[in-house]
Amino acid sequence: MKLRAICLMTVVLALAACGGSNKSNSYTVGGTISGLTTGSVVLAYNGGTTVTVSAGATTWVFPGAFPAGSSYTVTVQTQPVGELCGVYGDGNEATLAADVTDVGVVCSPFGQWTWVSGGSGENASGAYGTLGAASASNIPGARYGSSAWTDSAGNLWVFGGQGYDASGALGSLNDLWQFSPSTGLWTWMSGASGNNVHGVYGTQGVASSGNVPGSRYSASAWTDASGNLWLFGGFGYGATGSEGKLNDLWKYTPGSGQWTWVSGGTGSDAGGVYGVLGATSSGTTPGARYAASAWIDASGSLWLFGGYGVDSNGHVGELDDLWKFSPVSGDWTWVGGGDAGNASGVYGTQGAPAASNTPGARQASSAWTDAAGNLWLFGGYGYDSNGNVGELNDLWQYNQASGQWMWVSGVQAFGASGLYGAQGTAAVGNVPGARQAASTWSDSAGNLWLFGGYGYDAAGELGTLNDLWQYSSASGQWTWVSGASKFNADGLYGSQGIASVSTVPGARQAASAWTEASSGNLWLFGGVGYGSTGNGYLNDLWQFVRPE
Repeated sequence: MKLRAICLMTVVLALAACGGSNKSNSYTVGGTISGLTTGSVVLAYNGGTTVTVSAGATTWVFPGAFPAGSSYTVTVQTQPVGELCGVYGDGNEATLAADVTDVGVVCSPFGQWTWVSGGSGENASGAYGTLGAASASNIPGARYGSSAWTDSAGNLWVFGGQGYDASGALGSLNDLWQFSPSTGLWTWMSGASGNNVHGVYGTQGVASSGNVPGSRYSASAWTDASGNLWLFGGFGYGATGSEGKLNDLWKYTPGSGQWTWVSGGTGSDAGGVYGVLGATSSGTTPGARYAASAWIDASGSLWLFGGYGVDSNGHVGELDDLWKFSPVSGDWTWVGGGDAGNASGVYGTQGAPAASNTPGARQASSAWTDAAGNLWLFGGYGYDSNGNVGELNDLWQYNQASGQWMWVSGVQAFGASGLYGAQGTAAVGNVPGARQAASTWSDSAGNLWLFGGYGYDAAGELGTLNDLWQYSSASGQWTWVSGASKFNADGLYGSQGIASVSTVPGARQAASAWTEASSGNLWLFGGVGYGSTGNGYLNDLWQFVRPE
């Protein structure tokens, strides 16, 4: 199933004559339009009669009149360049007793949500089918804290998390799934259909069909230029023993379908071995942790920041250490931050990079890489400039060439409310509220996207969020794109497979996210939060369809 922007909500209006009370046998059909700022959109009546509506218009009407008693559909035949328009109406099955003037068209330069698959409820079990075989009935169970990748063929991958297995039991998972946007089908690729499974490590550096990471959630993930999937740490199961914090690094090769244990230990709760700052050594390795931030750079190096884990002294807390791993040499390098936990942030001057700047220790931050290769970090749960701990909304940029952090936006203190402004309008004063475990994307234009998480809404209330934001690194401004400015919003699902101005995922945290390379569309899966009527673990898959 290939979802295209043209598959927008259609309004079906049933027209019926009203017997002897009618004074006319035909009526006009039209309505309103908003948000169209450039070009024009072509609307169609029953796929035939069309009207072209140009930028700046507020109303429209089809030419001519149509017979009473007939039924019709209004659709978008041609989208405007750089915008996406959807149709909504005066209600389904409306009776034509006069000219219709309230069929609405809404356009946006950002896009619209589509509910693609999965349930609109909570706590669904997984439907695994046959290992390696795609099927329309397959679907991962509801979960949060999964790891996500996009491969070179454009497929979406998800691993593990905390959630529901094939039997409906709640626990930690190690199942690996692939979703094909072209077919709309899920495939169970590896791992168990049960929960709380220990890892099978094999020989370090050697791929094997028997190898598999143990069940875990909140692990860090990367995709390299060859399409290999990388996985680090998380909270879960090593080779033996009880659940704990992990520091094992794994590589999965889609071509062979095999896992390779690359580095780190097979147990849990290992302390970090930092070595000398900036010096690569075969003996250095990050300590066990979960909810760390991850990036991959143009050279293929993997970057890791913070999380909740074990420092060099064996103490457990929030971390602010920055690491780089070279797949070529197989070595970790401690690049920045401290080797002890719970450090306060050093912000310096906003907009000015400095060697002394560093984000405070934190977990569940949001991370992006821009087109210039800079690493970006937003919020999370951790320490502000005063040593207080809570949700943060500071935005940071790390320049690899200079090795310096720059505080870009947000505040130095925890607990900031969101400043939303007007929906769809960028402004200097706009900024998302402090939050952790939000979902993120980067688009081809270098914009950073942020969705949901657990944090503060416009009124300063703490809860789960479903607001979608875009940050332009060119203008330095945030735009509130969709969703609510208030916490704990239910999902509005609409019709499965149909993009609409009225559909939006419910508030959630720790959902998986991907960017589709071919179209630039954004994808979102699961998390813990709100479905259509309640709160729990989710397994709904959404696509944010962007203008072509």
